[in-house]
Amino acid sequence: MEGSVTTALLEEYSMSRSEAVRNEIVLKNLGLVRSCALSLRNTYIKYGEVDDVVNEGVIALMDAIETYDPSRGAKFETYASLKVRGAIIDYVRKQDWVPRPVRKFARDLDNANTILYNQYDRVPTTAELAEYLQMSEEKLLRGMADASNTVTLSFEELLYEDNFDDSAAASETTDSRLMREELRTVIAGAIEGLKEKERQVITLYYYKNMKYSDIARVLGVTESRVCQINTKAMLSLKAALEPYISGGAVRGKHNGSGQEVRS
Repeated sequence: MEGSVTTALLEEYSMSRSEAVRNEIVLKNLGLVRSCALSLRNTYIKYGEVDDVVNEGVIALMDAIETYDPSRGAKFETYASLKVRGAIIDYVRKQDWVPRPVRKFARDLDNANTILYNQYDRVPTTAELAEYLQMSEEKLLRGMADASNTVTLSFEELLYEDNFDDSAAASETTDSRLMREELRTVIAGAIEGLKEKERQVITLYYYKNMKYSDIARVLGVTESRVCQINTKAMLSLKAALEPYISGGAVRGKHNGSGQEVRS
């Protein structure tokens, strides 16, 4: 029922741009914001209070109201939830204690992986990454180890399911619960489209909370290889989930490349 009311209000707002209507949409969806805040509580417990995070979420909700495009097929609740979660994660990143050089290295490494993967159409080797970043392989591996042992709060937090606890579930509305289940289905479908090694790394790293060094021992590969597999998997998942983050189609089945598969 709340979803249909929000849809009607969004249609009204798209025509009137009335501040009163916008505020009513915000009030109708405060439960969604609080649900997102509680589900991510484990990521910001060291950095802020629930009320601070909810405030960030409300700002993101207002932005979602302005940018939502129903013609792209996404439910507003799904689109708004991704916006709110992204805003919360950005807020936590700003409060994070991770040393700036480590965070800069992680960004540079991610950028290098993306560029070289597009250039070679394959995962780049450690030697290629080191050459691109103009450093020795030894320094590159040390940097990878430092980066892999920090809590990186980014898009990747969307993959975590165990952050959703009982207190968050108790405050959920029917619509937000359905939205969360739909989002999990979308993410599961995207993960299913990955290669076997990529699925294994995603599962062990994000769902089993294992470090790269431990995953390397389990899979019988080097730690740098685990980092590369994870990076390639994240590139694939980002491509597959981009339509949902930007308000694209949610309905229908999707494969691992983010394309809709019609039955």
